[in-house]
Amino acid sequence: MSSKKHILNTIKYLLTVFILFTYFLWSLLWNENYTADPKLDNPIELDIKDQASLDELIMLLKENGKLESVWSFKLMSSFKRFDSNIKSGTVYLNNSYTNNDLINVLRLPSKRVIDLQIPENIRLIEDLIVILEDSIGFNRGELITYLDTSSFLSNNGFNMQTLPAFFIPNTYQLYKGLSVESFFKKMKREYNSFWSEKRISKCDSLGLTQIEVSILASIVEEEQDKRLDERPMIAGLYLNRLNNPQSFPYLQADPTVKFANKNFGIKQVLYKHTDVESPYNTYKTKGLPPGPICIPSINAIDAVLYASQHDYYFMCAGSDGDGYHKFTSSNKEHNKNKNKYKKYQNFK
Repeated sequence: MSSKKHILNTIKYLLTVFILFTYFLWSLLWNENYTADPKLDNPIELDIKDQASLDELIMLLKENGKLESVWSFKLMSSFKRFDSNIKSGTVYLNNSYTNNDLINVLRLPSKRVIDLQIPENIRLIEDLIVILEDSIGFNRGELITYLDTSSFLSNNGFNMQTLPAFFIPNTYQLYKGLSVESFFKKMKREYNSFWSEKRISKCDSLGLTQIEVSILASIVEEEQDKRLDERPMIAGLYLNRLNNPQSFPYLQADPTVKFANKNFGIKQVLYKHTDVESPYNTYKTKGLPPGPICIPSINAIDAVLYASQHDYYFMCAGSDGDGYHKFTSSNKEHNKNKNKYKKYQNFK
C-alpha cells in the first residue's frame, strides 16, 4: 500500500509541477498579457522618456491599458535583455499582445524630432527656463531642480547668474522625450560647437573669457536693437572703457541700470536709478556685471569679438531720429550731444 501511495503522491507532485510549468510557459509566452485601452478607437500613443526604467515603462503601460501579469513581463524583459536597453521614442499600441510581441514593439520606438527655438534678448533666466520647459515638454521646475541638485553648473564653469551665456540663440533639433540631463548635454555640445577655435582666439585677443564676451554682448544687445551695423562701434566703446580703468573705473552702461532696477521701461536714466544698490549697476560696481542682462544674440556676440577699434569713450542717442548714436572722445562734446537729445525728446 505504501508503495502505491508513494507512486500516487509522486504522480500528483509531477502533475502539479507540470501544470505549474505549463502555466508558467503560457503566462510567459502565449498569454495575451497586455491589452491597449479598449475604450479608445485609435491606437494608444506611448511616449517613452529618455533613460526610462522598466518600472517607469510598466507604469506607463498600466496607465494606457491592462497589464495582467507584471512578473511575466519583467521575466521576459530580462530574458530578452530589454530591461537594460529601453530606448526613448514613441510607440503605438492597439489590440492585445503577448509579452514577446509587446517587447518587440517597445524595442523599436520611433524618434519624434522637435524644433527648439532659443530666442535672443530674453532678459531673465527664469523666463527662459519656463520657455524651455514648455517647448520641450518638461514639468514646471524640472530644469531648476536639476541645476540645483546636480554638479552641471560647477562642472562647466557656470552659475545661475552666468547661465544666460550658456544658451546660444538658435533653432535646435531634439528628440521628444529626452531627459533633462540629456538636454543639458545636448546644449553643452552646441555651446562647444559655437565657441570654435576662431571665436576663442578672438576672446583671448580681447583679454576676455567667453562668459565675459557674452556679458558685454548682452549690454550691446540692449543698447542697440535696431541698427545692428552699429553694434561693433558700441562694443569698441565699452572695450575702451574696460581697458582704461584709471579714467573709467565704472562702465556706466545704462542698460545695466534698468536691469538693476528691474524696470526695463525706463526712458531716461536718472540719479535715482543709478543710486540703486546692485552688482548689476555699473555706475556703482566696477567692471562688468556678474552675468548677462539678457540672452545675447549671435550677432551681438560677434559684434564684441569683432569690435571696431576707435578712440571713442562716450555715446548718446542721436537727435535726428535715425536710430544711431553720436560717439565722442570727450565728455564736453558728449554733454552737448546729451543736451540736444534731451531737447529732441522733451526731457527735463
